[in-house]
Amino acid sequence: MAAAFADAGVSGWLHARDLDTGADIALGADTLVSTASVHKLCLLVTLFREAAAGRIDLTRQLDIPAAGRTAGQTGLAAMLDAARLSLRDLAYLTAAVSDNAAADVLWDEVGLDAVNRTMAELGLTRTVAVHGFRDLIAALADDTGTDSPVDPAVVARLRVLDPTFTNRSTAREMTALLAALWSGEACPGEPGTALRRLLGLQVWPHRLAAGFPFDDVRVHGKTGTLPTLRHEVGVVEYPDGGRYALAVFTRAAATSITLPAADAAIGTAARLAVDALRVIANQV
Repeated sequence: MAAAFADAGVSGWLHARDLDTGADIALGADTLVSTASVHKLCLLVTLFREAAAGRIDLTRQLDIPAAGRTAGQTGLAAMLDAARLSLRDLAYLTAAVSDNAAADVLWDEVGLDAVNRTMAELGLTRTVAVHGFRDLIAALADDTGTDSPVDPAVVARLRVLDPTFTNRSTAREMTALLAALWSGEACPGEPGTALRRLLGLQVWPHRLAAGFPFDDVRVHGKTGTLPTLRHEVGVVEYPDGGRYALAVFTRAAATSITLPAADAAIGTAARLAVDALRVIANQV
């Protein structure tokens, strides 16, 4: 795994967990990292947990004006007209295409404190939300100004890359969150089933999914991307019943916007970790 990261020109942190045996593999798994859009998973778990407790109706419709939406390249963030959507459809956009605008509508509904409280209730004391995505994007804009976001000197001063100042977690805590979601602890009953389904609808095939190019292996995931950062967390399910929670975080030395080698390294490292866990399971 370390070699896969080095070959791609990235630093990598990984945790893999067999959801049935508890066996795990770690590489820098307790290092605090800036989570970028991976933190949308924490938001979604909170939303669906509140629904499971009867405090939120996921079918409730919201009117979303065209003006004032958080910037982004997907979903509502890229659309031009007013829309009316349910909370669960906003959750779909947040999970499937990492829609910043949809996510911030949900942040406004749920509240930052509720997300952090949920993580604390699940024992994830190092997983902390500092801001929603409009504030994250504003901080990024403030720090870049009119300079290029790929200039190494500019990237070096970006607060959104420093876990001290932005949303943060560790690879180990992210697999713990996934384990709680898959066991039903985080979101009991139908809301948990619904959220697991949404994570299986993510459209991006170039990170975790790239390591598992098989028709009978299901990948549920949530990506995160910022300058030099390429992340994904998720659960891989094999046809024989094996289930593996994965969290892979990377930071590239290069500041290029497009980093296909970094994307591919996430899938490669994840596959190596799962292969090792499956060997361990067969030896027990």
